[in-house]
Amino acid sequence: MAQIFFGFGSSHGPLLSSSPEQWDFRTAADKVNPAHPYRGKTYTFDQLVALRKDEDLAALNRIETRRERHARCQQQLDHLAERLEEASPDVIVLVGDDQHEWFKPELQPSFAVFHGETVLNTAFDAVKAKNVPAGQAEVMRDRHPTLDEHYPVDAGLAAWIIAHAIDDEFDVATLAREPRSAAGPIGVGHAVQFIYRRVLRDRPVPLVPIFLNTFYPPNQPSPKRCFEFGRSIGRAIASWDSDKRVAICASGGLSHFVIDEAFDHRIIEAFLANDRAALLAEPNVLYQSGTSEVKNWITAAGILSETKLRMKLLDYVPCYRSEAGTGNAMAFATWD
Repeated sequence: MAQIFFGFGSSHGPLLSSSPEQWDFRTAADKVNPAHPYRGKTYTFDQLVALRKDEDLAALNRIETRRERHARCQQQLDHLAERLEEASPDVIVLVGDDQHEWFKPELQPSFAVFHGETVLNTAFDAVKAKNVPAGQAEVMRDRHPTLDEHYPVDAGLAAWIIAHAIDDEFDVATLAREPRSAAGPIGVGHAVQFIYRRVLRDRPVPLVPIFLNTFYPPNQPSPKRCFEFGRSIGRAIASWDSDKRVAICASGGLSHFVIDEAFDHRIIEAFLANDRAALLAEPNVLYQSGTSEVKNWITAAGILSETKLRMKLLDYVPCYRSEAGTGNAMAFATWD
C-alpha cells in the first residue's frame, strides 16, 4: 500500500514574493478595506491603528525589520526546497484554497479535488505586469514560469481520494480539467503556484491538488469538518494499492491580513502537541479573511493524524506592513 512518509507546511503570501521595499503595494489596499476581521469583529484601518496603538506595531514595520524577517522566510523556503529534493516523493497531495481563481460566485464548493492528467500554470504576462504596481509585478514574476508549465497530476490517486471521500459522505466537487475563460484555460491558483515555483522549483513531481473554500460565506467548512475531511484523505492514501511514497503539503496561512500572534501561537502549539481538541476549540469566527487558510493546515493535520509523523516548526515569522498590524504571519514546518 501507499505510504505517507513526509509532510510540510508553508505560507504563500505575496510578501514572500516581493521585496520588503515593495510591501506597501499591499498596504494601500489595507487602508481602504472597510472591514478587517480581527478577533471576531471587523474594523477599518484607522480603527485598528487606534485599537492596537499600545503594541508599537510601527516599530515592527521598519524597513530593517522587514528585511530581517523577509530573509528569515527565504531561508526557510530554501530549507524546504532542499528537504523536498532530498525526500524525493513520488506524489504530493497539496491542500490549498481557491480565491476566486477557478471558482467564482456562480459556483463555490466547500471541497474540490482535481483529477485531470496535468494542471496548468500559465506563463508570466510581461504586458500585464507593466500596468500594476512594482510589488505586484514581482509577485507575478515569482509565481508564473517563463512559458506555460503543465504539472503532472497523479490522476489515479486523485480518483481514489474522491471515491473514498464519497464513501465517507463528503460530497466533493471534482475537476477533470481547468476551467476556461474566453482567452483559454485558466491556470491553477496561488496555493499551487507558489509551492511548485518556490519550493518545488518547477520540478515535475506529480501532485493531487485539493481545494477548500476557506474565504467565502456561506459554505466555509468548519475546522472540525476540515480535519475530518483530512482524515478521509489519509485513510484513502493508506488504502491505495500502490508502492508510491506520498508527501502532504499545507499551503497558506497563518494569520492575515491582520496579524494575530496570540492566535497563531495557540494554533502552532496545538499542531506541535498533536492536540486535536485544542486545535478544534478555536471558534470558527476567528478563521476569516486570510487567516482562514489555517484550515488548509488543519486538513493536512487530519491527513497525517493516523501516521507516526509529528510536526516540527521551522520558523514563525510575523511580517508586518503597517502600524495597524496588517501583514502576513508566515509559518514553515515539516512533519517527520
